Order: sequence, then C-alpha cells, then structure tokens
Amino acid sequence: MRNLILWDMISLDGHFSGPDGGLDWFAVDEDLEKYIQDVNSSVGTVLFGRATYEGMRDFWSSQEGEIAEFMTAVPKVVFSTTLASADWDNSTLVRDNVPEEIARLKRQPGKDIFVFGSADLSATLIEHGLVDEYRIGINPILLGSGVPFFKGRTERLPLTLVDLRQFGSGVVILHYRPAGNA
Repeated sequence: MRNLILWDMISLDGHFSGPDGGLDWFAVDEDLEKYIQDVNSSVGTVLFGRATYEGMRDFWSSQEGEIAEFMTAVPKVVFSTTLASADWDNSTLVRDNVPEEIARLKRQPGKDIFVFGSADLSATLIEHGLVDEYRIGINPILLGSGVPFFKGRTERLPLTLVDLRQFGSGVVILHYRPAGNA
C-alpha cells in the first residue's frame, strides 16, 4: 500500500501562497534543492486541485532542469469539477469521488503519492483520514496574508514528529504522521 504524503512549503504564519497566489518568497538554497530532488525519487504520483495544477503546469512547463523534468514526467491526478481537461503531460482528470479514487490509488503498487499545494484538496484528504504523512517546509517569513494551508480545520488531529531537517536558508522541514500511525 502506498503512502499519501502532503508536502508543502508554508510561511511561518501558515500561508502556502501570498495574497496574489505568488510563491516568490520561498527560501530555496542548494541543500534544499538537493533534498527536493532526493524526495522526488520516492514520488510515484502527484495529486493536485485545479488551481495548483494550473499554476504548476504554467510554471514548470516553461522551466528547465531536473525538477522541471520530474514535474513533467511524473503521473499527475487532478481533482476538479470545473476543469475542461488536464493537458499537461501524464495528467489524468478526476471529477468526483475523491475519497474512493484516493483509496484506489493507495492500493496500487508503486512509489508514494504526494500532494503539492492544493489546500482545498488537502482539506478533503485530511477530513477523510487519507493522509499518512505531513511534510511541511516552514519558510523564515511572515506573509501577513495569503492562502492558509490548513483550511477549515475545526477538530484536533494529534501528530507525531518523525523527522526534522534544517537548511542554511532558514527553512525547516517537519515530517509528521497522524499520532496513531507513527
């Protein structure tokens, strides 16, 4: 069974994008880039909501390098009721039954399933208890406003820290599992 891992960069005040959707505040250095490339070797599928998919497609399809090649090549599943098609390489569009589709994907053999960004989709996955691990990269910045990563959460969810990485850029990556799964 594959693990579903939420992996996102957030500001210290919990935003995953600025008020205009911008990500220009990420504090990336060589060591963090290497960490991301190492993590990518364990990714078998990436899940996106519509808005994150469109942003990632528009950005990464115009970039070069190892991460851009990975983002183009990795199988992508897009959850959207409004998107007409998913035309980025290796993308599949799913319109409904998010929990059932995720359960099906997790049962397939292969590498782990990752969610990048996609706050609304992530909220649905958390609500249905489908997340096996949270990897949160906290950036050394307060944005003041923007899109919060953990949307609509009203109930507690105890987590257990399983790994911690610190980078020269000031980014700290925390790996958590739901307390019963640690």
